[in-house]
Amino acid sequence: MLGIEVGGEAAGRMGEALMRGVRRLACRAKAAGDWPIWTLPRWLTVYVIAVVATALAAIGATATVTDFSEHNLGLFALLLFCTAAAVEMTRKAGEKGGVVKDVQGVWELPVAILLPPFFALVVPLAQTALLQLRVRQALLHRRVFTAAAVGLAYGAASFTFHGLWALTPHGPGAGFGHGAVWTLLVVLSAVVKLAVNDALVMTAVKATNRAAGVRATFLNGEQLYNDAAEICIGVLVTFGVAGIALLALAALPVVTLLQRSLSHVQLVSDARTDSKTGLLNAATWERESSAEVVRAVRTQSPLAIAMVDIDKFKVINDTYGHLVGDQVLKEIANALNSLLRDYDLAGRFGGEEFSLLLPQTRAVDAFRIAERVRANIASLSVIAPGATGGERVQVTVSIGVAALDSGSKRELSELVAAADAALYRAKAGGRDQVQMISTTRGLSAISGPGTDAASSGASDHPDTPSVFRRAQGS
Repeated sequence: MLGIEVGGEAAGRMGEALMRGVRRLACRAKAAGDWPIWTLPRWLTVYVIAVVATALAAIGATATVTDFSEHNLGLFALLLFCTAAAVEMTRKAGEKGGVVKDVQGVWELPVAILLPPFFALVVPLAQTALLQLRVRQALLHRRVFTAAAVGLAYGAASFTFHGLWALTPHGPGAGFGHGAVWTLLVVLSAVVKLAVNDALVMTAVKATNRAAGVRATFLNGEQLYNDAAEICIGVLVTFGVAGIALLALAALPVVTLLQRSLSHVQLVSDARTDSKTGLLNAATWERESSAEVVRAVRTQSPLAIAMVDIDKFKVINDTYGHLVGDQVLKEIANALNSLLRDYDLAGRFGGEEFSLLLPQTRAVDAFRIAERVRANIASLSVIAPGATGGERVQVTVSIGVAALDSGSKRELSELVAAADAALYRAKAGGRDQVQMISTTRGLSAISGPGTDAASSGASDHPDTPSVFRRAQGS
């Protein structure tokens, strides 16, 4: 009987332990179901998981054929130390959200070139962990995706170098040609890394923001210059470490200085743009637009300016809150970026008003562009959070357009005043419409829901107020 009782007690304890384990797994499964990654669009979630899974598979495959010698481990530890030191030395500068550019590739490129591909695949994990723990807490799936994308990029660079180097005749007495080929292969591998990394990251960026431009994010002049500088210093560090490993420590202050120079570039960019929308701020838009108007007058080229104002924006703020109002501003900025050409200038003029400059654009084309902008914004789907799953916020804009005809001589202030007068008419005419003024032909067109194309003289309502004049006087 005693044995039966003891056995029963043991079985009971095992059952309780099993139930606790089941409940713990259920809680963890519920917590995993709440991870932010599941809020992404389904195909983007699949894409992120696929990139991470590919990186893990590559790490597992290369680990079985990697030589974990004391030399390889020692060199990896040294370069890993330099990465950690560089992160710590620039930690106070913080890290911005979005697509972030740094120069840690200066330490990761030697890993890809001088060590087997396994080390290139895992080295970004350390930097990502340091950034998460020491600099800024970001969404975990973004950190993991970044580490996987960078790891795959450096893995591709490592396979490129080692594969091509194995096909290259080299040995004692190869002389200058040996060094030149080695250097060219290192540069080629660095370019492969940039291409693979940018392709992986840009795919995810475009999925979350279709208005994001490849040229603006990755191919602008400043970005290409920074990439070239990083490659050059990475090649020099790789060459130095290949000869004397401890030269990596001498390069540490130089790399830190380069990282700080990127912060300066970011400050310059922030000084040009509006923090809420990412468009040009008013001062920058006015400065660059003035130069464009002067050029158009000198070359007798057509040009147009449009002033865009959100209809009843105060009602949106009062009804749904300022966070929804901010979302409306961002969605309109995204729409402008997606609809305008690369050389057009879009800025936030102030409050709920935006300003557009359209170079090499005739009056009729400017009118069509403005109407396309109006219609696109009217179809935006901005959802205000609520207890019933959210409510769609109806957003419309009124647009005033002023065209500079070929051969005309006008200043920016005159064009803005004319566009603002057209905007005033659009507001007075019922909102959600476009009205245009040609600086030599008068008011020439009206469009919008419930309106018909019309023309009238520019002398009507001669005392219409100007936002430009109000801004100057305030």
